Amino acid sequence: MILSVDKVEFSYGSVTVLKDVNFKVQRGDFVSILGVNGSGKSTLMKCINRILKFKEGMIFVEDRDIKKMKEIEIAQKIGYVPQRSETGYITVFDAVLLGRKPYIKWDVSKNDIELTEKILKVMNLEEYGLRYINELSGGELQKVVIARALVQEPQILLLDEPTSDLDLKNQLEVMKIIKKVSTEQKIASIVVMHDINLALRYSDKFIILNEGQVFTTGGKEVITPEIIKEAYGVEVHVKTFEGVPMVIPKSQ
Repeated sequence: MILSVDKVEFSYGSVTVLKDVNFKVQRGDFVSILGVNGSGKSTLMKCINRILKFKEGMIFVEDRDIKKMKEIEIAQKIGYVPQRSETGYITVFDAVLLGRKPYIKWDVSKNDIELTEKILKVMNLEEYGLRYINELSGGELQKVVIARALVQEPQILLLDEPTSDLDLKNQLEVMKIIKKVSTEQKIASIVVMHDINLALRYSDKFIILNEGQVFTTGGKEVITPEIIKEAYGVEVHVKTFEGVPMVIPKSQ
């Protein structure tokens, strides 16, 4: 077990956002976190990465209490891609290389350079290496940010709506890359998604949040019309096309 979330609760002031959240993730899992806006998905991601300091409950990474880990240790274990990333006057190569910061002691090593080149190739960003990130499209920038997280060599990869600014082609490409990396490198990838059908195409496990609580967890079998109705308030059909389940809203 690479990640264990046990009875985690978090509040913004007097407003409770997460309540008694429990789940476990294994190496190589590709997990999608689903739920309506305001259900606590992004807050949960930030608690796992200890960007937000939860007071109740515990989170373990490889049996280590995340509250007792140093920031540099967390950065070596967890790669995080937020919903939005800032741009700046820096090349794509250097932006990705920054992901090696938790490992750099005095200067950039040959290994750091080689890993950066490797990840740029994996993300199909080789030709962008010398371009400045403030010249990129939203989709290109998102792929750079994901590359920076991957070059950390994380054991857990957290992605908060990684496809939200991408066109269809890049959505499929990014999800395919994440799935491949998860499988081949045994990385636990946890992805906040709004597109249930995209999640169904690539994820093998699902966590559905509702009002800050885990409504249900499991494989594709948990994506049923009844659960979608209760969690989202929408009546749907769940049909299979070419072996992939699809959620289709009923006509109003």
